[in-house]
Amino acid sequence: MKVVIPVAGVGSRLRPHTHTQPKSLVPVADKTILGHIIDKLLEAGLQEFVFVIGYLGEKVEHYVRSTYPQLHAEFVVQEPREGLGHALWVARHTYEQDESVLIMLGDAIVDVDLKAFIEAPYSVLGIKKVAKPSLFGVTEVGNDEFIVKLVEKPKIPKSNFALVGLYKIVQPKKLVASLEHIIKEDIRTQEEYHLTDALMHMIKNGEKMVTWSVDHWFDCGRKETLLEANATLLNRPKFRAHPPSDQFPGCIIIPPVSIGSDCAIYNSIIGPNVAIGDNATIENCILSNSIIGTYAELRFAVMQDSIIGSDASFRGFSHSLNIGDSTEINFGQ
Repeated sequence: MKVVIPVAGVGSRLRPHTHTQPKSLVPVADKTILGHIIDKLLEAGLQEFVFVIGYLGEKVEHYVRSTYPQLHAEFVVQEPREGLGHALWVARHTYEQDESVLIMLGDAIVDVDLKAFIEAPYSVLGIKKVAKPSLFGVTEVGNDEFIVKLVEKPKIPKSNFALVGLYKIVQPKKLVASLEHIIKEDIRTQEEYHLTDALMHMIKNGEKMVTWSVDHWFDCGRKETLLEANATLLNRPKFRAHPPSDQFPGCIIIPPVSIGSDCAIYNSIIGPNVAIGDNATIENCILSNSIIGTYAELRFAVMQDSIIGSDASFRGFSHSLNIGDSTEINFGQ
């Protein structure tokens, strides 16, 4: 089975970080978003990957080839970028002859039993109950547990089960035929060719599809969900132990944290829920619930709920005060 991972998007909701790197390469916990996705797929025994690239695609290709040299990887360029359905149409020659194909979006981290998901007898769509279904593709299921309707970003949702960007499609030729239909007929939603519309065309033509509830789903396209994913992943057992006490002089480390290699950290309080990339320099700082990129330099900073990009530099204020009785000082929020 091939895995198709679309990673061509611009990632406008994560700017300014995506001005210089693809959204899929933004760090979360101890690796990139894409790294978490690939590792999960490798654990399930999958080896053949197709990456649909576009915006800063050369960085995605370099990352995959250098970090996962053992991977059997193909790269297909999507240009122009006209939606997920279009991305899969552009890459159709890589998977249409296979018995089935797994599609996993390159900006979402999903916790699910992938082996069981893959072994399901029908086409399967991963779902999660959400508070605001109008922001996502939504599924409606009939009494027989098969999907009867799929709608992309409905104005009045009739279900609160959202598609999470994980799909197993049996008989990919039928998918390609439906993609061809929506493109030839110019069927667009919000000005794009959506996979949701192609899947709905398959259902109308008799294809049986079922849903599969995932354990966790992080749509890492926004700062808030990126930090939420970071905190959830860091709270897994591997990150709860303290680093050696003499490794960072004068520091207090409050787990869970992830600290990359060759970091210089002095006189700081780090944690909880902080991920720091390789070769970062941190001095006289208090950091919590944040992501710090590689080679970043922070001095005299108090930060929470923050994302600091790679090679960024920040220096706050250093104060030496002599304050008398009954004095109040407020530096503001």
